[in-house]
Amino acid sequence: MSQSEHRATERGSAAPRPARQLLFDHAAATPMRDSVRHALASAEPLANPASTHREGQRARAVLEEARERLAAALGAHPTEVVLTSGGTESINLALKGAWWASRDAGSSEALVVPVAEHHATLDAVEWLERQGATVRWVGVDGAAVTDADAFAAALADGAAVATMLVASNELGSMQPVDAVADAAARAGVPLHLDAVGAFGHVPLRFDQTGAALMSVASHKLGGPHGVGALVVRRDARLQALHHGGGQQRGLRSGTQDALGASLFALAAEEAQAELAAESARLRAETDRILALAASLDGVRVLAAPDRLPHIAHLVVEGAEGESLQFLLDEAGFAVSNGSACSAGVARESHVVRACGVTGVAPLRLSLGRTTTAQDVDALLAALPAAIARARSL
Repeated sequence: MSQSEHRATERGSAAPRPARQLLFDHAAATPMRDSVRHALASAEPLANPASTHREGQRARAVLEEARERLAAALGAHPTEVVLTSGGTESINLALKGAWWASRDAGSSEALVVPVAEHHATLDAVEWLERQGATVRWVGVDGAAVTDADAFAAALADGAAVATMLVASNELGSMQPVDAVADAAARAGVPLHLDAVGAFGHVPLRFDQTGAALMSVASHKLGGPHGVGALVVRRDARLQALHHGGGQQRGLRSGTQDALGASLFALAAEEAQAELAAESARLRAETDRILALAASLDGVRVLAAPDRLPHIAHLVVEGAEGESLQFLLDEAGFAVSNGSACSAGVARESHVVRACGVTGVAPLRLSLGRTTTAQDVDALLAALPAAIARARSL
């Protein structure tokens, strides 16, 4: 037991509980911004933007202005922004739509996929396997960073679509986007980037990535839940998953959420405006967390040095992840042991396992614009005792 854990155990209890529950799970969803809440509260009712009457055209104007603003924040053309219900739908549309388009054209039915992707990707790929897709899996290193050379080799025989995270949603490690995009371009394979957890946290412009498709979501930026987008390069081939009114270039039929799009655009603009300052501030705070982790026996940091600034991920030996999460929750800290999209499912993190690590308690601590230095102080005071107690259970 380290000195920090020993002192925590000698006190007989964890640090005093914070006066309010402190959110250290911003990577799952960050609270709605004040500006977004105020815009929502003051919004006038909108008609269907597909209607031709005046109220419908007013809604259409709100919708298209939002699309233009969002496109500017994304580094895309407005016609490339396909609005969706969130990251999961965007990823499914990208992978299934590109695969079907390739198959229908008599081209490749293969997919190139890293093993440590988000479950929205892995589950969509598993479904496509049942439809006849061939999957070429690409390994990652001990920091969950995709092997760019292996990715390039997997593209050699062509593929319907390749996909990769911009940054690991669990560890935060940045991925080799430039190298993979170059390899995909040489192979003539459309590349999809899962930027759901990265957009608004690191500099990112679609028109500079070399990707054909990119998924983003509003709730990661302080916008409303249930709103997202798939950026579709104008030359990309994609089959629709929804059929009906033919909205959005026929790629995503259905009545469009003009207000949701406007709120997403507002959140994206604010996230971009504060990106440099917030990234520096949050990196300093996550560095403090990782420094404490490094001082504790049996606690390891797996993430690469080049990581998302707001995520501090660590693994604890000799403890169960659910126990540690519960103890910290009881102590006043809302934390995660993995992706919220797998919440409630008791299973080992496939990302940590892909790093070659098993039998540990993963802990993802993700910060946001509402996180203060005092919040981090409170967490640092409570963490050693929570780890010691989790190991004793």
